[in-house]
Amino acid sequence: MSSVLATALAVGLLGGAATWLFLSVGTLLIWAAFVAWASYFAVGGDNRAIPLNITSNAFGAVMAWLVAVLGLANPLAAMPLPVWLGLLVFASVVIYILASRFAPFSSVPAVTFGYATTFAYLSQTPGAFTHAALFSLTLANALPIVVISMTIGTLFAAASAKLAAGLTSVPATT
Repeated sequence: MSSVLATALAVGLLGGAATWLFLSVGTLLIWAAFVAWASYFAVGGDNRAIPLNITSNAFGAVMAWLVAVLGLANPLAAMPLPVWLGLLVFASVVIYILASRFAPFSSVPAVTFGYATTFAYLSQTPGAFTHAALFSLTLANALPIVVISMTIGTLFAAASAKLAAGLTSVPATT
């Protein structure tokens, strides 16, 4: 079987299973899992990509969460929130790109996917960008729900890569 067909079947099958699982549980973010799935393949799609993708996605989520927390603590009441958040984003992006010198955070795209996914959750989920939600010890908090969802997405991605490799090595029948 060709690698493209094997990958299509493996990702399709496990993507359907992941969708069923996430929608059955109800609190997990299937879209965050799919972002991490793509990120895993962008990082290399092999065994080394698993921990790198998980740590880089999680680091991006932590950085975005910190921006949100600091954003709500605007020390200059006269400064409009969009300006304050823009300054925080500037500083956090500089920090996370500089942090790419450390192996666990060395994939800037994977960090960015975690960062962007967290901001997507914060900006699209009513009540998520509040002190109560950001400091909640529940899955209403952007940090754990994004990290958990992306970690599971990475594991599904790795499983799909292994399944595709297995399908590719299956001898063709004539």
